[in-house]
Amino acid sequence: MNLKGKQKRFLRAQAHHLSPIFSVGKNGLNQTWLAQLNGALQKRELIKINLQQSADETVADVQAYIEDNTNIQVIQTIGRVLVLFQPSSNEKYQDLSVRVKALA
Repeated sequence: MNLKGKQKRFLRAQAHHLSPIFSVGKNGLNQTWLAQLNGALQKRELIKINLQQSADETVADVQAYIEDNTNIQVIQTIGRVLVLFQPSSNEKYQDLSVRVKALA
């Protein structure tokens, strides 16, 4: 699902008050980390992650890794923080994705 400008603006506004719940540290990027990210997104659909100062990766590296290995979309990057969105496959948690679809 490719998001349009209006949908991305809506998601950025929704993410504004969120705090990062995941971080990329010196352990770097791996499949376990991606699986945890995916699990969190299945329940929340929209999360923020941040890069710790000790991380070897750049924001661009993390964004490319996430987008290449999953269907998670990076909505925005602000400094060392990334805003991620993925529609939940569980109907119970599909609040944001329903509202995003309505904006299409």
